[in-house]
Order: sequence, then structure tokens, then C-alpha cells
Amino acid sequence: MMIILNCFFIGGLKSTNDLQQVLDEIIKMDPSFNLESFIRYCRFIVIPNVLEAIVRGDLRILHDWCHEAPYNVLATPLKQMKELGYISESRILDVHNVDVQMGKMMEQGPVLIITFQAQQINCILDKNGNLHEGDPNKVLRVTNVWALCRDQSEMNPLAAWRVLDIAMMPSEQWM
Repeated sequence: MMIILNCFFIGGLKSTNDLQQVLDEIIKMDPSFNLESFIRYCRFIVIPNVLEAIVRGDLRILHDWCHEAPYNVLATPLKQMKELGYISESRILDVHNVDVQMGKMMEQGPVLIITFQAQQINCILDKNGNLHEGDPNKVLRVTNVWALCRDQSEMNPLAAWRVLDIAMMPSEQWM
């Protein structure tokens, strides 16, 4: 599955200033905000919840963590799989190299662009248990670029971040 990020990498020369502007805006709302803590929050809370919801087809959790556009993009194939009786045997093995690449002020609020690598197995079975897609023995390295938006109306900083856009680029592991 490859999903294209909409428009965040145009004008990269301003990205440092944009990031500082976004961080300043976030700190106005949440004075305790810290970039290192945010990266840990993404690594151990946001990313695992969203990735696990995708591989399990858990639309309720996916809806909680995503804005409407990425939710619709991710939910459509999951709904189709369910209708066809397909079963996901996919697994997330590891998430690493989480980093904030840039920031951007958007209509929805301050947006931070994160990148990370995930190791995962993609395997879809048909309703008879036969392999339909993927390989249960092949580990994929998936490069992810996500745009996370801070909901300014949410006072709880742990509930304020939602996925605004998502890109996933899988490649085979060499080892």
C-alpha cells in the first residue's frame, strides 16, 4: 500500500523557520510541550495504535486517531477486505528512527511531519484461509511519513494529536 503525502515538502528552505513557528504555537497551547517527549509519544503511543489498527482492521481506533481524509483512505480497503471475508495476518514487528522532519501551520492547526521506519509482515488470507496477498515469511521495511495535527480545542495534550496525512512506502528487507 502506498499513500501519497499531499503537499508538505514544497518550499523546504523555510522548513526550519516553519518548524520553530509551529513549535511556538504548540507551546502557547501546551507550555509543557517538549520535542523529545513528543517523539517518544509518537514512537510508543501514536504510531503503534495507528499501525495496529490498520493491520487489525480496527476502524473505531483508526477513526479516533485520524482526521477524516486519511481515515477514509485507510478505511476503504479495510472495509472491502471485511466484505470479501479476507483475514489480515499482518504484523508490526518494530518501529524505529522516529523523527520530526518539519512543521507547518495549516488551517486545521499546527502540523508536525514525522518520519519513521517500520518492519512488518503483510499477509492477507481469503475466507478459506488461502494466501491472497503478501507473504507470511517476508519482512518488509516500510518508510512512513505522517503529518500530525494538534487539535487546538483539545486541552489534554495526549488526546490532541491526530493523523492529518499519511504516506507509506514498503520495500523488501535485505536481511
